[in-house]
Amino acid sequence: MAATILVVEDDVAIRDMLCFSLKHSGFNCLPVGDGEKGLALIHEQKPDLVLLDWMLPGMDGIEFIRRLRANEFMADIPVIMLTAKGESDDLVKGLSVGADDYVNKPFAPPELIARMKAVLRRCSAEDPSENQKIQAAGLVLDTKSHRVTADDQRLELGPTEFRLLHFFMRNPERAYSRGQLLDHVWGDTVYIEERTVDVHIRRLRKALEPSHHENLVQTVRGVGYRFSEA
Repeated sequence: MAATILVVEDDVAIRDMLCFSLKHSGFNCLPVGDGEKGLALIHEQKPDLVLLDWMLPGMDGIEFIRRLRANEFMADIPVIMLTAKGESDDLVKGLSVGADDYVNKPFAPPELIARMKAVLRRCSAEDPSENQKIQAAGLVLDTKSHRVTADDQRLELGPTEFRLLHFFMRNPERAYSRGQLLDHVWGDTVYIEERTVDVHIRRLRKALEPSHHENLVQTVRGVGYRFSEA
């Protein structure tokens, strides 16, 4: 079944071009011109991925992602931001609020399609032979429901943080470099920079703070990160 992509872009020419490219590549396209309409449409027809313009009338892309991640029904939808902002701080801000990837304008449609497919593969990858629930230090990660709980308290994780925690919990007590985490968690895409790992580590720790599990994700000086109960 073809994946459905929500395109939130106020520029009509870019929106039409995106939908043309998506349909040509076998995707279904849901185009809207602002964030409010995008969030409303998600309640009616949940997409597999959102292509989100950074600069939108009214609610901007950052606020859109914040509201998306705060809603249980929508929180697991991956988002790729489309932005003309190339400065380091802007890109980190986008990742920090929960974007899974970003593409700078102007972009070539084949590159965008490749990055979309990479994100969709990462978010849909599931090994049916794996245990549905993984437990460590009171944390319970359920791969079937895509939820993380601690003492029956639901912890809110974005899709990338969920995959990162899943990998850590499956491979405890071992230190991984940023490059190794990119290979294992982000997969075969070559577009992600190593600083992206640091941003999502911070987001993962913040998500674990309510249950006081943030110290399980440890920094290993000169190496990278590890998941440890010690």
